[in-house]
Amino acid sequence: MKTDPRKNLNDYARYSGMAIQMLAIILLGVFAGYLLDKWLYTKPVMVVILSLASVGISIYSITKDLLRK
Repeated sequence: MKTDPRKNLNDYARYSGMAIQMLAIILLGVFAGYLLDKWLYTKPVMVVILSLASVGISIYSITKDLLRK
């Protein structure tokens, strides 16, 4: 049973794109938390809150993309 190489390449590109999207969402949340902590003088509070929220948002986004197919 042979698999189509184009399908494998499309799957690889799809999942790589999802991983990059997830990483970008998390990094954006951490960076925004860092800036808010700097602005509000609340050392690690906003970084922790926004990084956890961004992980949740990225998991939701990836799950929505996976269920669409």
